[in-house]
Amino acid sequence: MPLVRHLRRAVLSVFACLALAACMAESSATLPAKLPAASGPVDTIVLGMGCFWGAEKRMSALAGVVDVESGYANGSIPATYKAVLEHEQALQRGKATGRNHAEVIKVSFDTAQVTLEDVLIRFWESHDPTQGDRQGNDVGSNYRSAIYTDSDAQQTIALATRDAYQKALAAQGLGTISTEIAPLQTYGAAEDYHQDYLQKNPNGYCGLGGTGVVYPRQAGAGTSPMPAHPVAVATALDASSLDANRQLVVFESNECPYCEQFKRDVLDHWKSPVPVARSLSPDAPQGWSLQKAVFATPTIVLFEHGKEVSRYTGYSGEQERFWKWLGFRLLTPEQQKIAFEQGTERPFTGSNLDEKRAGTFVDPVTGVALFRSDSKFDSGTGWPSFFNPLEGAVTLHEDESAGMKRVEVRSASSGIHLGHVFDDGPPPTYKRYCINGNVLKFVPDPGA
Repeated sequence: MPLVRHLRRAVLSVFACLALAACMAESSATLPAKLPAASGPVDTIVLGMGCFWGAEKRMSALAGVVDVESGYANGSIPATYKAVLEHEQALQRGKATGRNHAEVIKVSFDTAQVTLEDVLIRFWESHDPTQGDRQGNDVGSNYRSAIYTDSDAQQTIALATRDAYQKALAAQGLGTISTEIAPLQTYGAAEDYHQDYLQKNPNGYCGLGGTGVVYPRQAGAGTSPMPAHPVAVATALDASSLDANRQLVVFESNECPYCEQFKRDVLDHWKSPVPVARSLSPDAPQGWSLQKAVFATPTIVLFEHGKEVSRYTGYSGEQERFWKWLGFRLLTPEQQKIAFEQGTERPFTGSNLDEKRAGTFVDPVTGVALFRSDSKFDSGTGWPSFFNPLEGAVTLHEDESAGMKRVEVRSASSGIHLGHVFDDGPPPTYKRYCINGNVLKFVPDPGA
């Protein structure tokens, strides 16, 4: 994901994906209106929350904030986006030394309208400060959580709010805050195209996602900078309600549009033979184990016998890639060769050739219906043959492989290769859908 994000930025979000709802602008990609002018003294503080696009959008919405500027802070290199990316890559390869800048925002706020504590409460609740050099899918020291202060008074308030929020996190079983709190040493404004980016590009990437833990405000304290919808930290799934042999778990988070998109695209139409469950907790089902922590949502994990065997992290509409990932776990090597390498089983060797019962032939990965048995006929070719697929079940593609011109048949739901279609079938269609039997699953009608 960091590479994808870098490419998106380089081409100004040509390959844009849905941003978190709290980071989305309104439907039109208009230039942002100016924030209201200050009526009292203005103070500033520099904050790092990972992606500065989302941080800028989130903090700009706080009443009393008069300006938010994206920038780079507290590094020992030139303060440019290119320099930050190249230095981080060199650090990860062990080819460089020296501290990288953090992506930050410089928040200017009217002290007559909002307090520094309120600003920092919004900061704590708007991201996950326990992740170290990472925020969601964005990994690297340039994405570190940070508060860079310009006075002892700011430092004192930053430490006090950190300690208060740490208690709230600990009460919910969450980890230790890793936010760097230090005086501001160096700062440089980011390039113009990074400023107000999500308002100029409402479909741009935003990786922010909070912990769901509400800051513990005292009675009579400043007003809440976040919407009044506290979210309780969810408990792990009860393993007794799951399939111990093989189970998919979708790890989600609140206010996660990628999760909602996955639900719309995939879960709302789920027919796969693997049972699936959703969890707002980042922890494995009780008594089960993850190979590593869940750090982004949605993350889809396949468990077998209570242990993680594979995972799929992140989703932005690439259904075929998701089904291919699952298919490599569900299908035999023989099936994989057909499904993903356009292979062909030897004639008269595949399954379902002689299946004559009333029923439906379905995609072995998605479980979506492909052909009804009443469209099946004996073509004598050695492969299951059908004169008509179910409506919308397959897609057709030109195929010039093997020195021939043919029409390939793929499953519309998963994209797997099924076979080819020819014009020598029986009426009424005169088509012969010549399908590899090993990538068909037969589901008989009740009583068949």
